Amino acid sequence: MADKAENKNKKKPEKKPNIIQKIGKFFQDCKSERKKIVWPTVKTTFKNLGVVLSSIISIAVFVGLLDYGLTMLLGTIMNIAT
Repeated sequence: MADKAENKNKKKPEKKPNIIQKIGKFFQDCKSERKKIVWPTVKTTFKNLGVVLSSIISIAVFVGLLDYGLTMLLGTIMNIAT
């Protein structure tokens, strides 16, 4: 009787999933995650585009002015040195 109770308590070793099952699970997970994506509205997209473009333009102007100023300073120093 004790042997029967021990046999019931023993768990069968679980099989490891093969590569095909792993690939299938990966694509199922991708599909479920893709359903969770929330796309921004057109209004939000254009608002963000405006923020990005204004940031790029302001940084470009700043770097341009800095470059111009440093070039003038270097030119002045070079003229004084000669």
